Amino acid sequence: MRAPGAMSRAADRIGLRCSRSTHGRRPEVSPLPTPPRSPRPRTTPRRPHRPSRGAPRPPARRRRARWVTRAVTTVSVVVLASAGIGHAVLTGLESGIDRVDPFRDMKNRPEAGHGMNILVVGTDGRDGISEEERRKYRLGGAPCHCTDTMMIVHISEDRDRASVVSLPRDSYAMTPAHTDRVSGERHEGHPLKLNAAYAEGGPQLTVRTVEKMTRVKIDHYLELDFTSFMKTVDVVGGVEICTDRRLKDTHTGLDLAPGRHTLDGGQALQYVRARYVDAASDLGRMKRQQRFMAALVERATSSGILLNPIKFRDVTRAVLGSVRADKGFGSDELLDLGRAMRNFSPSSSEFTTVPIGKMGHRVEGVGSTLKWDPEKSERIFEALRQDDPLSPPKAKGGALRVAVDPAQIRVQVENGTTTAGLGRRVDAALAATGFATTRAPANAATRDVTRTVIAYDPRWDRSAKSLAAALPGSELRAVKGQGATLKVIAGTDFEKVRKVRPADPGQDEFGVVRGDEVGCT
Repeated sequence: MRAPGAMSRAADRIGLRCSRSTHGRRPEVSPLPTPPRSPRPRTTPRRPHRPSRGAPRPPARRRRARWVTRAVTTVSVVVLASAGIGHAVLTGLESGIDRVDPFRDMKNRPEAGHGMNILVVGTDGRDGISEEERRKYRLGGAPCHCTDTMMIVHISEDRDRASVVSLPRDSYAMTPAHTDRVSGERHEGHPLKLNAAYAEGGPQLTVRTVEKMTRVKIDHYLELDFTSFMKTVDVVGGVEICTDRRLKDTHTGLDLAPGRHTLDGGQALQYVRARYVDAASDLGRMKRQQRFMAALVERATSSGILLNPIKFRDVTRAVLGSVRADKGFGSDELLDLGRAMRNFSPSSSEFTTVPIGKMGHRVEGVGSTLKWDPEKSERIFEALRQDDPLSPPKAKGGALRVAVDPAQIRVQVENGTTTAGLGRRVDAALAATGFATTRAPANAATRDVTRTVIAYDPRWDRSAKSLAAALPGSELRAVKGQGATLKVIAGTDFEKVRKVRPADPGQDEFGVVRGDEVGCT
């Protein structure tokens, strides 16, 4: 914990850290703290452990928003610090935050590590949403008062990286002994789905259960709901997402055609809530939430929000109305984070989901659950405890992620120029990056092609787009009835093949992606 001390006026400037005030309330911080600069490997021995700065405790309020809202909360912090608004303004805004004490009387907690760990939960609370919006965005029904989304956000000690680990809500969990907050009954530890811990024991049981499962000490707790999420997205002017296929979910009303879309708050809520777009259900939804968070970071860093005091104020007020945070997360922590996050970018953030060892693990009285892979999940949590990146840093010129695995894309290459050997060169380059080429390039009927063409059957449009990512500047040309084999007609503009790899490689090592790998390309 940071020792209490008087705060100097210089601490109001973004370039300096504020020492923690013994009085004065603390402002809110948006859900997901977004990091600065890209992660980089350690080249020197780990610095000696510094006393932690008073584990900040995330805001929690009435109802909790989604994945995305967390990113925005962090954005608010950055805006504040970057604009140099100062401690006084933060303290004023902070007065509207509801406080919660999720760490009360907690004993036998995990050992503190390096960096800061924030448990961010989103509930299905919908106070403040109009009847019209409830109908439009399919928000009817009574809230279950359980966590709809849960993740651990780790901010590295050097404030260079944010690692976000999603905890599936249907994860098999074993609670510690506790008292039911509704019935008042004393319970011994028992199995349940992770999202049910909140309904049974509130924030305190949620934190205790997560710490028991992960052995990661939680420094701060932040709760958000649907209302703050929608308002925040609207305040930043909407967020752009891309999809290479139609996304339709009758439960949330989501219906997006392939292409780019700028989503307002309500549409964004539909996007991050959708569970029935495909067979991946909740796991697929978490991947979409990660994509949205990356897009939100991009929006915040490219739109000038971080340099605009008025925008910062508006974003902060939008989130404050329905956020709850622990008492230790205040203005000093916000300013400290803001200073660190001035230069963050999507590449500074990394996302993953706890690796699943067994799907559909049935538990009597609980139902079908997801059981974590013990070895792979432990490696992720150990990385958080040691303040290490979840995956090695991305090398310059790293492979671009595409929707379809290149190994599944059959390609016939033709030389559309008079340059001898161009067809063989293109065929070899595509094969080297993983495409299933015929290894029998031919000459095209026309030899005056200037722009490389990808001819494809419309039924294989996703494969065509993935191939086009490897051939920047190429022209996509739909040819009905061509079949499953795509044709590349190399033109005089051909320079090289860009390396690509599948967007969703499954749970390989950790299944980790960075913010700049999941946004629009």
